Amino acid sequence: MSSRDLPSFLSMQNPIQGYDWGSHDALTTLFDIPNPAGKPQAELWMGAHPNGCSEVMLAAGQTQKLSTLIERDPAAVLGEATQTRFGSLPFLFKVLCAEKALSIQVHPSKAQAEAGFAKEEAAGISPKAANRNYKDPNHKPELVFALTPYQAMNGFRAIPAILALFERVKLPTLAELVAALAASQNEAGLQHFFHQLLVLAGARKEEALAGLQAFAAKHQDEETFALITSLAAQYPGDVGLFSPLLLNVVTLQPGQAMYLDACTPHAYVRGTGLEIMANSDNVLRAGLTPKYIDVAELLACTRCLPKPDDQILLAPRMDGAVQHFEVPVPDFTFSVYPAGEHQLTTASAEILFAIDEAVILKRGDDTLRLEKGQSAFIPAATGRYQLLAEGRVARAGNRC
Repeated sequence: MSSRDLPSFLSMQNPIQGYDWGSHDALTTLFDIPNPAGKPQAELWMGAHPNGCSEVMLAAGQTQKLSTLIERDPAAVLGEATQTRFGSLPFLFKVLCAEKALSIQVHPSKAQAEAGFAKEEAAGISPKAANRNYKDPNHKPELVFALTPYQAMNGFRAIPAILALFERVKLPTLAELVAALAASQNEAGLQHFFHQLLVLAGARKEEALAGLQAFAAKHQDEETFALITSLAAQYPGDVGLFSPLLLNVVTLQPGQAMYLDACTPHAYVRGTGLEIMANSDNVLRAGLTPKYIDVAELLACTRCLPKPDDQILLAPRMDGAVQHFEVPVPDFTFSVYPAGEHQLTTASAEILFAIDEAVILKRGDDTLRLEKGQSAFIPAATGRYQLLAEGRVARAGNRC
């Protein structure tokens, strides 16, 4: 297909990842996407990731992998600047539906990912090995936009707040550790505290978790302790049960967003949202998981600094009623457009997702209608086009 034959808009067919923590009904309730098998539907992926590549609709009902479309004419599809800078579609766009908590995780910086990937490649560790930390040489900053109430943990609490919670719970087996943090209320002190919780084992771990859960059971009127009880039912005996005492617990309301930077511990607990991230699969886990945890590598990639309360939510820049959620990385951009008519211009490849109602895209004689829950891929070569929206529309792209 030449750039002259490239459609202005391509309807997308997107894979759904059926991870165990996924919701059984969120995609059906919000977007009328069927789930005849009744299995968990965790993530709907929109992009060209090799682990779940979207297909695009061509003429006469034919489909083609988005990655193939890009490979045939990357400059026209991605834009020359994006092709030069990234070499591929630099973002992955998702609908994420969490019924159970995801693991506590940290994503490496770009430099850490490049070094870690090269090291594991040189060591001959299989990309599918359980102890493989780096699946690619890329970082994985993320943004999540809540569609329903969306509970999560994001970044370390202020150290005095961490101390206050642990001193309330009063776990004798951790008294010496808490005292050490009180004496060293700095990055090194928090890293030591975090490290020692991660490596708790044997009777000491069992006693500490039993005491934590007993205290939590008596304080179910507080979000932090209600969360600990919920997590204990999902991940019994996991040191990640201490995470609500360490990390900021937040519930995004529909329409709110937050950004998750590299080297920041976080976890999604429950709810449905739109998520956009750099095109990477690098995850270092810190709890709430039966999977491999490399404590040394995790600590090397974790910035043990508190995240202030006023930096958790990401307030949009408003352009009239349009919300632009600005992030400090070029890999992705994310905006939400209200119902109405909008004149837009592609600066790179884009993906549009109809959140609430139907959407019509127009450019000359080219027209595409999307129902809610459907998405369209728009090549960079499309240029100016018209968006006619009956409800909100999410627009994903990248900075060139």
